[in-house]
Amino acid sequence: MMAQITRRLLISIPVLLGVLLLGFGLLILVPGDPATVLAGPMATPEVIAKIRTDMGLDEPLAVQFGHYLLRMAHGDLGRSLISNKTVVSELLAAIGPTAELMFASLIWSVPVAIGLGTLAAVLRGSLLDRAIMAISVAGVSLPIFFIGLMMIHFVGVKWQLLPFLGRGGPLWTVEGLRHIILPAVSLGMILVGPVARMTRTSVLEVLKLDHVRTARAKGLSETSIILRHGLRNALIPVVTLIGLQAGYLLGGAVVTESIFSYPGIGRLAVGAILSSDFPLAQGTIMILALAFILINMTVDILYALLDPRMQTQ
Repeated sequence: MMAQITRRLLISIPVLLGVLLLGFGLLILVPGDPATVLAGPMATPEVIAKIRTDMGLDEPLAVQFGHYLLRMAHGDLGRSLISNKTVVSELLAAIGPTAELMFASLIWSVPVAIGLGTLAAVLRGSLLDRAIMAISVAGVSLPIFFIGLMMIHFVGVKWQLLPFLGRGGPLWTVEGLRHIILPAVSLGMILVGPVARMTRTSVLEVLKLDHVRTARAKGLSETSIILRHGLRNALIPVVTLIGLQAGYLLGGAVVTESIFSYPGIGRLAVGAILSSDFPLAQGTIMILALAFILINMTVDILYALLDPRMQTQ
């Protein structure tokens, strides 16, 4: 297990370097000059030129990227050009809300999706099976911004059941729970469809295998066969899909946090890019990349726990 985690960490290093290079290059190509943003619109060309020299923006791009990597290695992500706060402090303040949103989205969507997919497989061909598959197709097809706007219109504005702007507090408080329900439901909806469809397909395949027929021949109950012998083996490809979809949830969180004015990493990244706050934008890109790598590593560990054969590879 430890060897697998170590190997995964080593593989992640060049991936992270590639993400840093891509983020650095994209932000260089974005219109706007950090020196102009820092100096203000009324600054003279001489002042802007001096700021560019102080920031090292007049050096070759390769040298700038080298300095950037060196600062990153020392944990120095720079300061925000807009708020003048350190990028680390800005990121630390936004990581908590985003982690809460991801947790709240996964904690309901994964069990619901696996349950619906298993139920559809057991009742294959029934009206309920077709209804679950229809819901799954709708979940895959509808974009996250449409789901969020519909939640705001009906639940927030028309029926006035739940708040839909901002963060009411930590997740363990009543107001925090009330404020996170709509964003978490909207974000989790994009996970239910594909996971339910994959679970149904995987369970149907497993239920055809010999060991399931043997369990039935021994007289075990159908519930025990499905849960102990069928679902565990069926979850192996489902876990992979959940890991990939959880990574996509990070992209969905950018849209969700913007729609619901939720103060997380996604909303911070959008604001930084729109305001040409290059150090903060680069910091958010790095955090999102690290989160994606961590999610994939967690999937590998769960793979090994579900399938002991993976621990010897």
